Amino acid sequence: MDAQLTLLPGDGIGPEIVAQAERVLSAIGEKFGHSFHCQTCEVGGSAIDSVGTPLPEETLDACRASNAILLGAVGGPKWDDPTASIRPEQGLLGLRKELKLFANLRPIKPHNVLLDASPLKREIIEGVDILFVRELTGGIYFGESGRRQHEGTEFAYDVMQYSEPEVERIVRLAAVAAQGRRGKLTSVDKANVLEASRLWRQTARQVVEQDFAELDYGVELVDAMAMHLISRPADFDVVVTGNMFGDILTDEGSMLPGSLGMLPSASVGQSGPGLYEPIHGSAPDIAGKGIANPLATILASAMMLRHSLNLEEEAGLIENCVENVLDQGHRTEDIAAGGPSIGTAEMGSLVVEQIQQQ
Repeated sequence: MDAQLTLLPGDGIGPEIVAQAERVLSAIGEKFGHSFHCQTCEVGGSAIDSVGTPLPEETLDACRASNAILLGAVGGPKWDDPTASIRPEQGLLGLRKELKLFANLRPIKPHNVLLDASPLKREIIEGVDILFVRELTGGIYFGESGRRQHEGTEFAYDVMQYSEPEVERIVRLAAVAAQGRRGKLTSVDKANVLEASRLWRQTARQVVEQDFAELDYGVELVDAMAMHLISRPADFDVVVTGNMFGDILTDEGSMLPGSLGMLPSASVGQSGPGLYEPIHGSAPDIAGKGIANPLATILASAMMLRHSLNLEEEAGLIENCVENVLDQGHRTEDIAAGGPSIGTAEMGSLVVEQIQQQ
């Protein structure tokens, strides 16, 4: 296979971790005879510094022309002014909008050898294997917003809105995913309060009843779901929800394995390239120190091979090699629990070596 990939290292530790994922992709290409042509472009804060915009037109053009995109992280204290008209996060939101990436896939599956790194008891997180499917281009983050003055007082507003087609396409994607897993789908909303959630619940039920009646389908209110993620996370399989609820719940769920450095995610649309990234931020406090955990980004590259390039064997090999490295006791600082640790490049080298030995 010949594939054009766009790499967006971004800010903070982004360049360090994307470099290790690129090494892994190169090793996979050599092993299986694929040619991955990687073009590196700027996005986020680094792009603001160099060209004055978080999403340069040349970056967007490269992304549109590629088969898939691998992102590191964006943002940092340097660009944290909430009143600024230009912010790094606009680059990521712009990519999602321009590429019509309406679904975020975020797997939450703790590694067996890292169960004790979780803040929850081992017996609670054993067997956890959740796929969150978050709607990504609608809801309150993309609704009308602004400020206004009334009788000398300033008001701010953000509008949450969803249409039937938006809900239908994300629920349908989640239902298909559930068919390929354990056959259980949970929809999360706030239908007891929000009209947008009442439409969500109505539409989701119609989609499942019409085309996915064989699924074990249920609904949860978002506040109840937040509690269930801590008390009984192993009960859930595929969870589908709106943009803001998904943002919050997936960050909560990300702590089940004990480290943000272990979890990848994918943002996909109905056509065109998908966007793959670790779920953690730019971690500016450790940028340049060579200690960042690259495994989430390496696992994101596996998701990229699976979902955008249909290379299931290659994706599975990366995931197995990461598991092998962890089974051998190798840890970066964030998952070492105070014990011996290795650096970013060494962890990348160990995964590459595993690939070469298979």
